[in-house]
Amino acid sequence: MSDSNSSPANRPIAIFDSGLGGLTVARAVASLLTRENIIYFGDTARVPYGTKSERTIRRYAVEDVNFLLRFEPKLVVVACNTVSAIAMDHLRGTFRVPLIGVVEPGARAAVRAAGRGKVGIIGTEATIASGAYQRAVRNLDGGIEILALPTPLLAPIVEEGREWDDPVVTAALRGYLAPFRDAWVNALVLGCTHYPVLKEAVRREMGDEVTVVDSAEETAAEVKRFLCDKEMLCDTPSFPQRRFFVSDSSQRFLSIGRRFFGADLVNVREISPDEFFFQK
Repeated sequence: MSDSNSSPANRPIAIFDSGLGGLTVARAVASLLTRENIIYFGDTARVPYGTKSERTIRRYAVEDVNFLLRFEPKLVVVACNTVSAIAMDHLRGTFRVPLIGVVEPGARAAVRAAGRGKVGIIGTEATIASGAYQRAVRNLDGGIEILALPTPLLAPIVEEGREWDDPVVTAALRGYLAPFRDAWVNALVLGCTHYPVLKEAVRREMGDEVTVVDSAEETAAEVKRFLCDKEMLCDTPSFPQRRFFVSDSSQRFLSIGRRFFGADLVNVREISPDEFFFQK
């Protein structure tokens, strides 16, 4: 837990996802906000969330936040597109801690990049079916044309450890991205936190004229804006703590997770069900 006597600004940023993908958000936050303490939770025992019902996704999300609250975070980042698309209103109605999701930052960046052109969105089946990205884009620009399609094989491909130039990756992207190339989209949103690992492959398939929107980077920028506005940036010069928790398979998370976060991913602890279902 955090030291209750410490300055609120020096409390950690908490980040959670259904598994590995949210590490792209954690990496972007750590790179942009180098002094911040970070607590990450990956619910690897119940991944993926993208194929679950809305009721189950909301329940899982509440349990994830409850676990993170024991660390007294100053902010919780929902680094899961599925949860951000389906459960943000539910979470904000349940908890008092500030919450930032990944959908709104990605939508804003896409609208800026597209201008009066077209926006493409790829993501899990649950994220695309929820219509959350589509609504967020239209709330910013009601006249913009949107093409949103699910790409369900991409997250498992990433979790297998395949590199961006792997022939399997190339074949999957070529098929999934053909409708977006045919539609001449101006911006393509990577609507799943696994997908930034494949960003270079997506750029290769889409061409230089299409802006590929990395929601992880956009979310990190949103976190920085929020903390600056609230005067909550960490002011300690000490080396920041970066702690990682998972609900299953910590060794696999450690080995594959370094593709997402980098070599600094070293402090990973697997928690027991009794710890996870702790209620404050």
